[in-house]
Amino acid sequence: MAANKAFRFGPLALTNTLTTNILNPPTATGGTNGGSSSQYIILRHVRILNKTAGAVTFSLYLGATGGNVAGTEIIGTALSVAANSAYDWYGALRLDAADFLVGGASASTSLTIQGEGEIGVAG
Repeated sequence: MAANKAFRFGPLALTNTLTTNILNPPTATGGTNGGSSSQYIILRHVRILNKTAGAVTFSLYLGATGGNVAGTEIIGTALSVAANSAYDWYGALRLDAADFLVGGASASTSLTIQGEGEIGVAG
């Protein structure tokens, strides 16, 4: 079995729409008669950077595409990031093919999100 590979996403500007899809694992396809297989992502670090002179909040959810229903909050619920600073989250959050990291900020394009972890093939 092959080992997971290092993975990075972003930086992406967060909009003020809290139902924006930010991250979803891909499906691997290709080759001759290769079929397809779902992949998964294990997030190890997420950084939210505030590039403005005022505090801005963000909310992130884990669930269906474009969904931010109650009970799916995952990292921050209107969590404030101070002016010209960053918020760092560390952990081990697995996203499978049906999982979407969804969210946004209180002020459009004031915050950027980036992260890293591992990507692998579900088996």
